[in-house]
Amino acid sequence: MLHHFLDERPWFEGKRFGIGTGLPIAWQGWALLAVYAGCVVGIALYHDRHDGAAGDPVFWSLLALATALFVLIAKRKTRGGWRWHWGWRIDDRED
Repeated sequence: MLHHFLDERPWFEGKRFGIGTGLPIAWQGWALLAVYAGCVVGIALYHDRHDGAAGDPVFWSLLALATALFVLIAKRKTRGGWRWHWGWRIDDRED
């Protein structure tokens, strides 16, 4: 099972315009997105149930950590990498 996560195939499509990642194109990307969304919801619910203040450093630290991990993995697993795209897909270009 671990070999599915360690292969070099992309999990996300690069954005059509701009820098960053688009929607997932593999089940691993969808799983990563679901885990990230679950982490964000869990962190928010935990914060809410414990009467956390708006400036609670633990809440913001956990949220930043979850977001940083998601972004790092998505960046590594995006087809074509995170570079500026001008509206064509990598496969559409004629070199």
